[in-house]
Amino acid sequence: MKKQIVFIMTDTTRRDMLGCYGNPKMSTPNLDALADEGIRFENAYTAQPVCGPARSAIFTGTFPHTNGMVTNCIAMGENVKTIGQRLTDNGLHCGYIGKWHLDGSDYFGNGVCPEGWDEEYWYDMRRYLDELSDEDKVRSRKSETAYEADMTEDFTYAHRCSNRALKFIDEYKDEDFFLVVSYDEPHGPCLCPPPFNEMYEGFKFEDNPNFQDDLSKKPLMQQLWAGDAIDKKTEEINRPSKQLSLFLGCNSFADYEIGRVLDAVKKDLPEAMVIFTSDHGDMLGNHRLQMKNAAAYKEIANIPLIIKGGEKGKVVDYPASHIDLAPTILDYMGIPVPECMEGKSMLPQIRDTGVRINDKVFTEFTRYEVDHDGFGGLQMMRAVMSERYKLVINLLDTDELYDMEKDPFEVTNLINSPEYEDIRNEMHDALLEHMNATRDLYRGYQWSCRPWRRDKHQAWANDGYTRQRLNEEYEPRQLDYDTGLPMTEAVRKKTTKDEKN
Repeated sequence: MKKQIVFIMTDTTRRDMLGCYGNPKMSTPNLDALADEGIRFENAYTAQPVCGPARSAIFTGTFPHTNGMVTNCIAMGENVKTIGQRLTDNGLHCGYIGKWHLDGSDYFGNGVCPEGWDEEYWYDMRRYLDELSDEDKVRSRKSETAYEADMTEDFTYAHRCSNRALKFIDEYKDEDFFLVVSYDEPHGPCLCPPPFNEMYEGFKFEDNPNFQDDLSKKPLMQQLWAGDAIDKKTEEINRPSKQLSLFLGCNSFADYEIGRVLDAVKKDLPEAMVIFTSDHGDMLGNHRLQMKNAAAYKEIANIPLIIKGGEKGKVVDYPASHIDLAPTILDYMGIPVPECMEGKSMLPQIRDTGVRINDKVFTEFTRYEVDHDGFGGLQMMRAVMSERYKLVINLLDTDELYDMEKDPFEVTNLINSPEYEDIRNEMHDALLEHMNATRDLYRGYQWSCRPWRRDKHQAWANDGYTRQRLNEEYEPRQLDYDTGLPMTEAVRKKTTKDEKN
């Protein structure tokens, strides 16, 4: 059997923007059909709810704090290799069509095909803009363009990405390959032609308790983020709007374009694995918030994930994470997963949904974007999620704990609740262990010594260990500071000058 993977992703698709996730008002027939043919993950999380950092984790198998892309508009480290580079170096053909957002440039990218991907099919957003006249470049960035009489699907980035994907599939259908089709849609400006541009006129989400969240027991950052919405009534926040209507219409348009690719997969690649996900969601007024920022609420962090290539028509409630996708892809292709990757292969679970891969998964935040201090600036957050509980540490602010079984809308902050002390501390210990195990660049005693965790020992040396990088595929083994020889243990007690004497 040929080894073929088609990896499809969108930008800013919430889980409840797909019909298959329980919202019948959403028109997403193609992704719904994909879920019927594969596995739908209910509790899948992004590694960071911001475009670039989320994508860095997906395509490297390392968290943003490891690969260096802790915010938009900062590139990953030069020693970080993407899944395309690793697969290409193992003789597999890799194509990347669509939004990249990993080169440290602006929103559109620099137009340069990175190592490991097919130059002929490389098509980041800068290459799309380069096809347009200056007048059309401006039109492509205005939502109003969606309502112009001459607006057609041919003008959109999504349509042109799909066209290239169809060409790639036709050309390489008889070979092993890994193809990424990465849509910018439904992210603003939400360009889409009729009937999509008006199909959600008058729509609003079902009311739920978190539209009424006054944020009084939540981090100050969230209260500031809410702005004047903090004082508005629910009906003023959760209401129909032209902006929401167009956003959801563009989401259905993205599903239509994805359907074109899935039809080609069904025709020419019937045995191929297909993976669909989105980088993050959008608050859309929930908790009185808009867009995304330093929070782990389900609206932005709990992303859709559908995988076809194993069991059919199944739903997995166990926690899942973007960090596991790169190891899964390598495993599927028969390539050993490198030690530097911080996730694990989901392949056993894809073949048998009764297999549990994760008890807990993690997400993080450092800042929104280096160019946008107006979006909160430095906001250090680390979070851990199980099926039932979510602990969020906001290093410079109030922490959060939610019981998602009793409080699915994440309104009641239980961080200081005596009833949840044992659960909270167990989740906290797991988070600290994760930060150490992944060599989190920002770890330190401040994460453990929280106001509600008096039993934690305070020490400048933290736990006293050193943890060196485990990656030998593209770089030499690191040397032990104390001997100058190749390290024999990556994790070991760090000796001090006094201890040596």
